[in-house]
Amino acid sequence: MTTEKPATKAGLARSGSIVSSMTLISRVLGFVRDQVFAIALGAGAMTDAFLVAFKIPNFLRRLFAEGAFAQSFVPVFTEYKETRSKEALLALASRVSGTLALILLVISVLGSVFAPAVVAVFAPGFEDGGERQRLTTDMLRITFPYLFFISLVAYAGGVLNSFNRFAIPALTPVFLNICLITAALWGTRYFPEPVIALAWGVFAAGVVQLLFQLPSLHRLGLLTLPRWGWRDSGVRKIMKLMIPAIIGSSVAQINLLLDTVIASFLIAGSVSWLYYADRLVEFPLGVFGIAIATVILPRLSSIHANDKPEVFSNTLEWGARLGWFIALPCAAGLLMLALPLLATLFGYGEFTDHDVSMSAWSLRAYALALPGFILIKILAPGFFARQNTKTPVRIGIIAMISNMVYNVILVGGLLWLAVPAAHTGLALATALSANQQAIMLYLRLRKEGVISVSANSRSMILRAVLATVMMSLIILLLTPPANDWFSMQASARVFTLTGIIIASVIVYFAVLMMSGIRPRHVLSNSPNP
Repeated sequence: MTTEKPATKAGLARSGSIVSSMTLISRVLGFVRDQVFAIALGAGAMTDAFLVAFKIPNFLRRLFAEGAFAQSFVPVFTEYKETRSKEALLALASRVSGTLALILLVISVLGSVFAPAVVAVFAPGFEDGGERQRLTTDMLRITFPYLFFISLVAYAGGVLNSFNRFAIPALTPVFLNICLITAALWGTRYFPEPVIALAWGVFAAGVVQLLFQLPSLHRLGLLTLPRWGWRDSGVRKIMKLMIPAIIGSSVAQINLLLDTVIASFLIAGSVSWLYYADRLVEFPLGVFGIAIATVILPRLSSIHANDKPEVFSNTLEWGARLGWFIALPCAAGLLMLALPLLATLFGYGEFTDHDVSMSAWSLRAYALALPGFILIKILAPGFFARQNTKTPVRIGIIAMISNMVYNVILVGGLLWLAVPAAHTGLALATALSANQQAIMLYLRLRKEGVISVSANSRSMILRAVLATVMMSLIILLLTPPANDWFSMQASARVFTLTGIIIASVIVYFAVLMMSGIRPRHVLSNSPNP
């Protein structure tokens, strides 16, 4: 039914840059939000309680909405768009939205009613009847309905992405940060326990984000009246794909949640230290990795629907190659600048020098996970676009079990050695399992003949490794000792860190240029000169 022209790799790059730009705005506001949290709340019991109360619906959102649902819905919806009538597409949209809404409403009500039991499962280390458990339970009853609204946001975003309307879905998360910043700066004064205001900020954010996307659906003529459609063939196909995809597409999120569960047994502050470290890793992952994955899934789904295996393979190789060029320098930068970044962004007010140091240990470990995280986001659509969710499930289960084993070994070993930063073992275990999962996905795709890395791509990646090494040497030479960062004023921290980052970026791209790589070689299949 569609008359849209197929997207070229240059078109994908432009779409990716749109998503990256919109996501960048959200991530910058996210840092402002986390700075407000760190300064106002620090890394104590109240912060731990809110982060768990927010992480539970957020985890379910990533697991079901952005994970399994999006990666099952977009290929099926794209298939309808490419091969069926407008009436069939509208019927599918109506039945999917209605079925999803009713299921989510039931889950949200049950989650709020049984909040104490949910907290006991997700944070068993919180003292029974203690302050952290009570606060988390109270806030979870407010934040759980966020799952209902944000999952419908993911549905709307999937529809828009299928029509190559990437800007609105990418900009939508900005409103979460605006609502939370507003709640922290203005709403806290109206509650005896100020942290409760943040929970209401989460609730409001879900409503606002959904309302923001509805006009775009209306302009496409796809804002239909939701209808229950459990028996509809399209809905059943999506649900069938979702069941295994729940595990296969979201292993990274399950691993991060396991970190929270184990961290709840460690000293107070451990959940917060992991959170702030994870936020910095999420920046390049969201701005670049998820941006590539967002634009590549509808494109691969369309290619598969039109039976073009060679184009499919080339597009997937393009995404993986671009992912390497982003992941390598970002991971090296986070690893080497962990403490300066945390000190500059969050090291004020209630977030002490000790909190900065402890969070830096987990950031160094999480940095090692970034290549795996980014490649998983790019390689998984190679399965989902072909409506194959069983293979990622098997790989995901192996990676998840591996993560549990790594957690026991690393955290147990650090506790046995009486290392105060035992939470670092959780982040390191996540890094090991993420990279393991990425490797397994790649090997399976290669075995199936879906992806092949050309000699040109291998040569380009090796030159990216060289550029990353040279960049790392510059960072090592320019970065002051740890104690100097604690004694600096905020302006000096910002000035020094900005200078180091600019110098390292210049070196990275200069080495690439000297080795013969130009932007067009990364963004397309053009051969090197």
